[in-house]
Amino acid sequence: MSRVRDWRKGSSRLGAYLAFAFIGILAIATVAPKVLTRTDPYATDPSAAFTGPTLAHVFGTDHAGRDVFSRIVYGTQQSLLIGVLATTIGLIGGLVLGLGSALGPRAADLVLGRIIEVMFAFPVILTALMLISILGSGAGPLIVAVGVGVIPDTARLIRAQALKVRSMDYVVASRALGRSKAQVVARTVVPNVARPIFVIATIGLGQTILAASGLSFLGLGAPPPSPEWGTMLADGRDYLLIAWWISFFPGMAIVLTVLSLTVGARHLQRRLEHR
Repeated sequence: MSRVRDWRKGSSRLGAYLAFAFIGILAIATVAPKVLTRTDPYATDPSAAFTGPTLAHVFGTDHAGRDVFSRIVYGTQQSLLIGVLATTIGLIGGLVLGLGSALGPRAADLVLGRIIEVMFAFPVILTALMLISILGSGAGPLIVAVGVGVIPDTARLIRAQALKVRSMDYVVASRALGRSKAQVVARTVVPNVARPIFVIATIGLGQTILAASGLSFLGLGAPPPSPEWGTMLADGRDYLLIAWWISFFPGMAIVLTVLSLTVGARHLQRRLEHR
């Protein structure tokens, strides 16, 4: 049993290291993409169209002869920016609804709790589609739509954490010492609720990137020739039988990014719980 436990602990630690290493690569691609590639992601070369992976074009070229690797690297900034902004919207909305429901008066809990439940009944993609039908397509409406779509998940997590903290002995002791409810909330509850928010935001970032890429694949995000990953997936869907790499590598970028963010967030969550 001890060997199995040690193996699981070692594999979990290795997975976390690999996840953080990939997140580091994403950070470099976002801040300094020229460190990873010197090729212009928008440069076309019709004579090199549909070239498979080679030393000159590591991930091949698309139907216009553009370098797929370069487009993925430069698309990291756009895909992550959409994800970060959407996650920020979801986090702000989730904080308002979650904390208001958990820490407000009973009437507020009933009203906000029902709002969260109604919103939670709709999947993120469906909520985003409804909002995009009102706001229109494009990167801006996509960010707002996905951000609003993830509010219910964030609100539920924050509400659960706030209720857990509110029932802790040190919170009860603070009330017993004569502190007002506002003082207890501001000085005791909110700081302890804030600790896991980074973990919640990191997990939410993966969710928003996945949702935004799915909507871009449907043609509702950044328009071509944008190197946004979901748009690149859509660009290659008509050529899957003759040029699989056009969609495969952007798809792998999405999968590895979401997986790395999730694994990294879970590792941070375990570290926080053991403190």
